This record gives sequence, C-alpha cells and structure tokens, in this order.
Amino acid sequence: MGKSNRGKALEKLPSKGRGECPICFRKRIKLLYEYEMENDGMVKVCKNCRQKSH
Repeated sequence: MGKSNRGKALEKLPSKGRGECPICFRKRIKLLYEYEMENDGMVKVCKNCRQKSH
C-alpha cells in the first residue's frame, strides 16, 4: 500500500520547500535543514551541504 501522507508537509511550505542553497548555489533544490552561518544567522540549506558542515 502507498503512503497517503508522504510529502504533505512540503506542500504547505513556500515554493514547496525549494529554492537556491546559499552555500553551494544550486537552484530548485529542497532546502529543509537549518544551518547557522556567521553573518546571516540561521538559514535553510540542502541535504548535501548539511552533511558537509557536520
């Protein structure tokens, strides 16, 4: 059986959680993880940049 609620939380976010990552500058990628930058404070980054920063 399929999962009926998969992705419902993303639909409620602006642009469905997509945008340009402030670290790697990829466009139309999901920005779901918070990252603290020195100048900007908390920003949302992509999955790849979150893994690199840890």
